[in-house]
Amino acid sequence: MPKILFTHSYFLRFDPKQFAQMQPYPPLGTLHAASVLRDAGFEVSLFDPMFSVSPDDLIPCLEKEKPAYLVIYDDGFNYLTKMCLTNMREAAFEMTALAKNKGCKVIVNSSDATDHVEEYLDHGADYIVIGEGEISLRELLVRIESGSDPVNMEGIQFRQNNQTTPLKKRDVLHDLDSLPFPAWDLVDVAEYKKRWLQASGYFSLNISTTRGCPFKCNWCAKPIYGNRYNVHSPQRVVQELKNLQRNYDVDHFWMTDDIFGLKPGWTKEFSGIVQQEKLKIKFKIQSRVDLLLQEENIDSLAKAGCETVWVGAESGSQKILDAMDKGTAVAQIYEATHLLRKHHINVAFFLQFGYPGETRDDIRKTIDMVMELMPDDIGVSVSYPLPGTKFYERVKDELSAKANWTDSDELALMFKNTFPSAFYKELQRYLHKRFRSRQGLMALKKLMMHPASLSAENILQLGKAPFHYAGSYLHSVRMNRYRENVLPG
Repeated sequence: MPKILFTHSYFLRFDPKQFAQMQPYPPLGTLHAASVLRDAGFEVSLFDPMFSVSPDDLIPCLEKEKPAYLVIYDDGFNYLTKMCLTNMREAAFEMTALAKNKGCKVIVNSSDATDHVEEYLDHGADYIVIGEGEISLRELLVRIESGSDPVNMEGIQFRQNNQTTPLKKRDVLHDLDSLPFPAWDLVDVAEYKKRWLQASGYFSLNISTTRGCPFKCNWCAKPIYGNRYNVHSPQRVVQELKNLQRNYDVDHFWMTDDIFGLKPGWTKEFSGIVQQEKLKIKFKIQSRVDLLLQEENIDSLAKAGCETVWVGAESGSQKILDAMDKGTAVAQIYEATHLLRKHHINVAFFLQFGYPGETRDDIRKTIDMVMELMPDDIGVSVSYPLPGTKFYERVKDELSAKANWTDSDELALMFKNTFPSAFYKELQRYLHKRFRSRQGLMALKKLMMHPASLSAENILQLGKAPFHYAGSYLHSVRMNRYRENVLPG
């Protein structure tokens, strides 16, 4: 069997905000694909550019491995790859050129390549694997190596006679347990662990329990796993957690699922197996507030070791949630937050500003909600139109000059809205600073009332509070250059 060199296009250094935060996760989707190909008898290796300086770092690996194929297979479980950042696209193009110069065939699977097939083919890619890629990639390589024509294959596109072949969609994989465990041995886990410990004092790894999301938020793109929802068995997930904890001494896990534990009874069964196996873990998940309102589910999460739940709060305005087709209510955000805290689980909010039609009053409602509920963390972004969504179709005619961010912190609003693009970037900074300064004030109150219970995190929040307060004032001043009296002090 020929040699296959796997890689991906997410260079942490090309995303300055994420590089500074330094909480990197290995390319889980890439490791899944490599494992499937290895089980099929192919010789696989990995060039992981997570900590690389330049795409040129691929050259020594190409010269050493001498692969017949370079497979650029992005991690579809990581939300950062779904953002289709131009820094990473350019890196993929450069790696493609380097591999072609060494005589490799280049195969690409990513959210960005799925959305921009022609551009990747124009830059030298031989095949684009569309959507969920493991089975299509395996079949493609088997066909090529056996001399069969892949022209009628499902899940791929390529050029034939200077024309791009039409796409025949492949159904998503339903039996996820049929997949082998990811090829963790290919990645330098020790390097990830070192970076985590230096930056955060603990070590976290990523694991997937599901694929896809059945909900219809009209701004959310699902180019890899689609709107179907398929799940690993709780037994399989617990076995993988045990393997990772035993092999790498992991402190914490990120469950990468768009929606964790949606299948009825799954969370309860998972929690029961974790307790039965006496597995001591901490993990964070993503969920929806409407799914958390059954207290039994939250109790199961707490007993399994769930430390933090990130929810897509998005907005404190019901008008905006309805416009997004979110399917949740502001009142549910409040209720879920209180229930999670009752069970000593941290709650964190994803928030989004700049959705079409959002007014000054809608912005105020979101900020008021955050200041009232004071979640344990927030992630603030602006509306970002991605191909394949209703939101994109609504604003695509305004995207001729710019359709993607360069990195995850660019936060450019690429369509017309109530306020100019620069306002929303200042708004994001303003809310973060105001939120952090409020955390410091809460830490001060805790110090005065219960000094013995003050944690190291509380002390840090207290120490940084004056800096954050000054920052919130600065950003509010800058915002008001774009719109007078937009926000309260």
